[in-house]
Amino acid sequence: MRAGQAWDSHRAEAVIHAFRELDGAMLPILHALQAEFGHVPDAAVPLVAEALNLSRAEVHGCLTFYHDFRRQPPGRHVVKLCRAEACQAVGAEALHARLRHHWGVDWHETSADGRVTLEPVFCLGLCANGPAALVDDRPLARVDEQALEAMLEGTGS
Repeated sequence: MRAGQAWDSHRAEAVIHAFRELDGAMLPILHALQAEFGHVPDAAVPLVAEALNLSRAEVHGCLTFYHDFRRQPPGRHVVKLCRAEACQAVGAEALHARLRHHWGVDWHETSADGRVTLEPVFCLGLCANGPAALVDDRPLARVDEQALEAMLEGTGS
């Protein structure tokens, strides 16, 4: 996974400027900020609010409503575990419980060593091959704890 750039308010303003004229610009701006920095830092909220003539509360509300936005830097690896019904039916809940214990994290948390961030995702389209996950944006079907660890080891964990 590509590490985000260090926070730079001038770079953030340039990112915001690139999208602020779009209709419904807030979501494209938040996505672009996350792509640039790996998360949407709290310091970006007033910049977005000012550029779009919105309150900070409106920007904060959008940022916290959508699960795909991170407010803290992610771990070296991001594991998105499918939460859809098909994956739940073949063991995703039990896998989530084992990962919580193994890595010491719950949804939207990063392990203490900074290695893994665990996030929910709601359907990866691998329903016949569940449980499914994305590991650093790469799909993994019929996933179990050992397969996840093997994939993390293969990516320079």
